[in-house]
Amino acid sequence: MELRTLRYFLAVAREENMTRAASILHVTQPTLSKALRALEDELGKKLFERHSFSISLTDEGVLLRNRAEDLLAMADKIEAEFLSLHDISGGELYLGLAESYQIRYLARCIKELKTAYPYLRYHITSGDTEQVTERLDKGLLDFTVLCDTPDIRKYNYIQFPEADVWGLVMPEDMKLAKKEYITVDDLIGLPLFTSEQGWKNDIGRWCGERLGELSLEGSFRLAYNGSLFVKEGLGCLLTLKNLINTSLESGLVFRPLLPKLETKLFLIWNKFQAFTPIAERFLSQVNRSFTKNPNNV
Repeated sequence: MELRTLRYFLAVAREENMTRAASILHVTQPTLSKALRALEDELGKKLFERHSFSISLTDEGVLLRNRAEDLLAMADKIEAEFLSLHDISGGELYLGLAESYQIRYLARCIKELKTAYPYLRYHITSGDTEQVTERLDKGLLDFTVLCDTPDIRKYNYIQFPEADVWGLVMPEDMKLAKKEYITVDDLIGLPLFTSEQGWKNDIGRWCGERLGELSLEGSFRLAYNGSLFVKEGLGCLLTLKNLINTSLESGLVFRPLLPKLETKLFLIWNKFQAFTPIAERFLSQVNRSFTKNPNNV
């Protein structure tokens, strides 16, 4: 199975049209059709359902698409790494990031690094713990930022200088908005939004046995999407401080939880991981920055 054929396959899967895919790939349609038929013969499975004016994936095609995306991402990463081995002015850096205001620390590190190495190119993937660690374990990322304590059997890590504070985002005209802090009792009976990961881990830890008294209206991977539902009056959002705009013009307020609930943030990487030169420079920059006073990072 050739990488080129997989690229052909993904183009057709994305466009759902043989003619458009052939145009994008700069090959003739007969060449593309022949390559895909050969791929189906090689795998012994039908990958496409062919309709009058479009093409859709079979279940086997969906499976191959998921695997092909990872394989090609890895191939591209390997190629970029070898091209940058002797690049003293830049290189490729791959990061998987959780959603947190503390990401600003990494942004500042990258800015400083890019000043010294102007041809640095960085690629950002966002997601929850499961999403980004899966890509890290596959070698598709150099570093990942987690809101969970890392497994020290698998990963090395650096802890961020600060912790994120949990609280409730709600409309400013709610009675609860007048309170300085939010307790478990305040949340009972409210339709709540948060991330599935946060609900199971951080909020579950904070509530303890009383988690069953709370009502999870819906879960969001991105806090911003949850805030839009709050603005429409559908509920309140349990989230981290500074992720949502709660300025006077926003119509929303943030109130911290009591007792105080904090989440630590970690930059992690696989043990025994072989770094490219630019990844080593990035890690050194992070080490230097994170050991400073957090207010001066």
